[in-house]
Amino acid sequence: MAPKALAAEQPILLGRTVSSLRYYDQPTTSSTELGYYNTDAVINIYETRMGDPLPKNNPLWLRTDEGWVHSATVQFVKDQPAKPIFDIPPQGFLGEVCVPFTQAWINNKGNLKHGYRYYYGTTHWINLATTDSYGNPWYQIVDDLFGGFYYVDATHIRQVLADEVVPIHPDVQDKFIRVVLAEQKIFAYENGRVIFTARCSTGTFAGDTPTGEFKVERKQPSRHMAADEEHGNGFDLPGVPWVSFISWTGVSFHGTYWHNDYGTPRSHGCINLTPAAAKWIYRWTTPNIPIESNHVEASDGTRVIVE
Repeated sequence: MAPKALAAEQPILLGRTVSSLRYYDQPTTSSTELGYYNTDAVINIYETRMGDPLPKNNPLWLRTDEGWVHSATVQFVKDQPAKPIFDIPPQGFLGEVCVPFTQAWINNKGNLKHGYRYYYGTTHWINLATTDSYGNPWYQIVDDLFGGFYYVDATHIRQVLADEVVPIHPDVQDKFIRVVLAEQKIFAYENGRVIFTARCSTGTFAGDTPTGEFKVERKQPSRHMAADEEHGNGFDLPGVPWVSFISWTGVSFHGTYWHNDYGTPRSHGCINLTPAAAKWIYRWTTPNIPIESNHVEASDGTRVIVE
């Protein structure tokens, strides 16, 4: 039977299913299948455990109210609504979704229609705050790829504060990053010593993530990424957080909200990281970018070696 949570037991995490997901009575796909969650189900997580030895890069399973699920397609989230801000600076401000997901709306000549869903941890540039006829607060979000505006519940986005993006160790001159494709890991070095490492997900196919020596050439705290590719391999991902580009082709370090399968190649060529790890890289590398800016470029950014 499913491992039902005790009444007094509190979840240690919340999760959002990024796709439909089957749950089992034990942390293995060889156990009894009990049912499935739909996409964007918000689930309580009571325990994490190493389950099946395969896939070996990510054997982590999660115990929910209904059973055990594999972690690869569960985004860890929080549900912490924020107080709306109506004093918007002239340049706008960077906001981060602070609930599992929020519905964005398009104002079509006074008629609202569904836009994107924005997910926990995604970042967006906000340039206007308003209220509707019922007094509900809304933020206007600028779409940095296709143009136009979207409107979201202002309590679902928190302001990113300046002290969250203060550069890390800005006085250190000898910095570089190694991306080791065979290990699906990144290593950050200062003066020849590793000070940070994280699992990543690089290109699914050989050559997707180019090897060689690069530099961080530009940064954006938020980027709408999309591509219309052949063979059904396209994507449309608004609000990708903490983007540090290393190539004019668009290869970058960035936070990821559409999977939780780090250690496994599964990108279109970028270096997928958890939002926390991507934010650390964003802060640690040069060029530095102030909180009031949404874009910076430089020719002498931090060195990156992909091998």
